[in-house]
Amino acid sequence: MAHIKYVIFDFDGTLVDSRRIFLPIFNQLAEKHGFKKLSGADLEKLKSRSLVERARFLDFPMGKLSFMAAEFYRLYKRSLGALTFFEGIEELLRELTASGLKLAVISSNSKKNISTFFEQKNIDCFDRVICSSKIFGKDAMIDGFLKANKLLPSEVIYVGDEQRDVVACRKSGIKVIWVPWGFDSLEVFEAEGPDYTVEKPREILSIIQSANVSAKFA
Repeated sequence: MAHIKYVIFDFDGTLVDSRRIFLPIFNQLAEKHGFKKLSGADLEKLKSRSLVERARFLDFPMGKLSFMAAEFYRLYKRSLGALTFFEGIEELLRELTASGLKLAVISSNSKKNISTFFEQKNIDCFDRVICSSKIFGKDAMIDGFLKANKLLPSEVIYVGDEQRDVVACRKSGIKVIWVPWGFDSLEVFEAEGPDYTVEKPREILSIIQSANVSAKFA
């Protein structure tokens, strides 16, 4: 096993708590396009359901998902001032960087939104911010990242909160750490779940350090 060099993070639901801006934006689009509005209780209940089940609950056409995501993130830009890191994330980023690890973001949000947020928070520790409007295209972005940086899959670990993060990592052959503070609960995963789960951000560094110690003596 190779030494982990890069940590790739998802953005929404992993680094930042975007739930407070998600609901009003989603409900604005629901009113405009005629699908069901969400309450805070609905959002919590849907954490344990698949994307298809969520779409059915909301009377939302899956075929329009990419189109709606693009419109959603345009509205998201107006609410960046209300966006915050999850507790413990900024400290984690400092510790990861201090330990010599490189950091990247792969997200279906827009690069402009993410870069603007980092500028507002004076965060400059990410070497790469890679984005795509394709909701299910993260494995292609991961593969492109590995190729562009001449990395083996075992030299990278991904941190995310959604089932689609785990599916993408499986396709790309990289390990994945699942965090419980985002949009999916652990119940949504089928037979093949994440490689690691954590309860607090600080546990992420411990997992990576342990993996690198094991790689050293393998």
